[in-house]
Formats: sequence, C-alpha cells, structure tokens
Amino acid sequence: MFKANKKLILVNERRCLINAVYVIIYFLLWLAIYYFFMIIRPAKNSDLEQLRIFEQGVINAERPFDNTLNADPIQYYNLEKQLVDDNVCLVVAEENGELIASGYARIEKAKPYVNYSFYSYLGFMYVSPEHRGKGINQKIIDALAHWSKEQGITMMHLDVFSDNETAIRAYNKAGFTANLVEMRLAL
Repeated sequence: MFKANKKLILVNERRCLINAVYVIIYFLLWLAIYYFFMIIRPAKNSDLEQLRIFEQGVINAERPFDNTLNADPIQYYNLEKQLVDDNVCLVVAEENGELIASGYARIEKAKPYVNYSFYSYLGFMYVSPEHRGKGINQKIIDALAHWSKEQGITMMHLDVFSDNETAIRAYNKAGFTANLVEMRLAL
C-alpha cells in the first residue's frame, strides 16, 4: 500500500510540475505576443489621419476639465510641423499594424532660475480606450525619456488638469510629481 501511494504521489508531483511548466510557457508566450507585436516608433506622415483622430480624443477627454475651450472643431497641435521639427519626438504605439497610442516630447528652454537649461515638455499623451490599463502610456513615456536623454535633456515636464485624477495617478506612477498649479480668474 505504501509503495502504491508513493508512486501515486510521484505521478501527482510530475503532473503538477508539468502543469507549472505549461503555465510558465503560456505566460512567456503571452509576454512575447504583447511585447513583440506592440511597438513604439516615430510617427510618420502616413499616420496623420489617425493622429488627428487621437487629437480629438485628447480634446474630448480634456473638455470636461476646461470650460474655456472653443466649440468643435478645434485643434491643439500642428502635427505636420511636429513630424519634421528636430526639437520634437512624436511617437506612436502600433499593435498588429494599428495605431493605438501617441505622445510627444518637445525640447523647451527652461526658466533662467532653475538648475537646468532645457527640458522636454510631454504632450499629446493618448491611448485608445480599448487599450488603456496595459502600460502603454508608460512605454511611450519611456521612449520619450530615452530620446530626451539622447538630446542631453535631464528633466521632463507635462501639464495635467488638476481635476483629472486618473491622469494624475498615471503620471505619479510614472514618477512625475506635482510642482505648480495654474490658477485662473475670469473677468
């Protein structure tokens, strides 16, 4: 009886080990698909139509936080200029040939009283709703930070509406800290 139970225990241990290996392989395949089929790349002219759709997504997301925006149609960005400006890195996330996110870093001159001369201003941070929560925004920030470092930049800035708690949490998670609050008074 003891030998039979010992054999059964060994068989069960092997099955558990095999199942664990299958789980690990499945996880690694999922990671490979996620990382190898989604790329961050520089935007190009052929992306303009989708970038304009993303721009309207940014505007629609921000409209509830700013009652001074003009009625549609409005534009925030000169995308054609950003595509050719050496001081701008406009990137997109592409998954299986579909654009799913965007962002840019633009080199700006810093205020004369801070201890850095230039900084990268981040903007046009957009992720398609069906792809949110997958860490894509962080990958865009990482790519823009890498480009910024290559340009000799040591600081990144961005603006976010003070009531946009979701975006603030995402940027805090990425390492950004609040620094200044812009205040307005309508006259």
